[in-house]
Amino acid sequence: MASVAIFFMTVFIWGSTWIAIKYQAGPVAPEASVAYRFLGAALLLFLWCGLRGLPLRFAPRDHLFMALQGLCLFCLNYVPLYWASKWLTSGLVAVAFSTVVLFSLLLGRMVDRKPIERRVGLGALCGVAGLCLVFWPELDGLVLSDLTLIAILLTLFGAFMGSSGTVIGSRNSKAGIPVVQVSAFGMLYGGLATAVYVTLAPAEVAGGWAWDPAPSYAVSLAYLILFGSVIGFWGFLTIVARLGPARASYIPVLFPVVALAISTLVEGYVWSPEAVAGLVLVLAGNALVLMKPGAGSSPAGPSLGAVQKSSSPKASVESAPPVTASASPAASPSRFSA
Repeated sequence: MASVAIFFMTVFIWGSTWIAIKYQAGPVAPEASVAYRFLGAALLLFLWCGLRGLPLRFAPRDHLFMALQGLCLFCLNYVPLYWASKWLTSGLVAVAFSTVVLFSLLLGRMVDRKPIERRVGLGALCGVAGLCLVFWPELDGLVLSDLTLIAILLTLFGAFMGSSGTVIGSRNSKAGIPVVQVSAFGMLYGGLATAVYVTLAPAEVAGGWAWDPAPSYAVSLAYLILFGSVIGFWGFLTIVARLGPARASYIPVLFPVVALAISTLVEGYVWSPEAVAGLVLVLAGNALVLMKPGAGSSPAGPSLGAVQKSSSPKASVESAPPVTASASPAASPSRFSA
């Protein structure tokens, strides 16, 4: 499957998950929903590996890095965002979390010791600035209080953990661990870590284990497991493996705009002049990030149009499941979470 198709498929899927997350609000603690989601996704991926006969034996060192990736991407990336959403509007969470692209650029520079491509850096800044304009009414009405500052710090921490998981994912890809297996083990480790927190934390903090009997909860959870997690993270980690963490990290900048586009059709969202200007900046940033390198560009990585083939058959994304065409309010989890 072409990289450009996987990129925009992931953007669309994650941009649509706010509809499902909206129906997750209720008697079930957000942390418990995160554990249900990723443990369920891990189960599906392990079943797929068993049906396809994919290898599941890896060295202890590989398991250590898969656990680190899972902890960052599927636990510490999500739980702080759910906490922050109690005190910040979804738009503010989206803006603060968009710093994941900046963290990814800096961490990639530190780990890989490669210069940041000017186009990618400029595109990232355009994207973050664009999101600020899209959600300017919420930024303009922000009143800094102790709880607000804590919520902003929690969101930035979640963004940092997400970018750390992305960089670790790049390492795992280079180590020859296939995308499906690393996703399965990562979601297992991340889901178990979240489950331990829900079990051990005081009920007034984590909310404890519960289940919502409403059909909407089960259906939305199933959508988040299959599309938001299994297919969405397969696409994201495939882009990380092919194009590196810098370009992949622009996906979280794009999907809030997709969410608002869907909201325009479903909920009657009205675009302000600032939001339109922000959309233009986000799209311009996307073009810069995904543009093929020119004559004077830094050779820091392939363009989106190029399909990077791994030299190791073990790392091939051929083992990934086929993806076909058939294939919130401030008091609830952020509508722009993936």
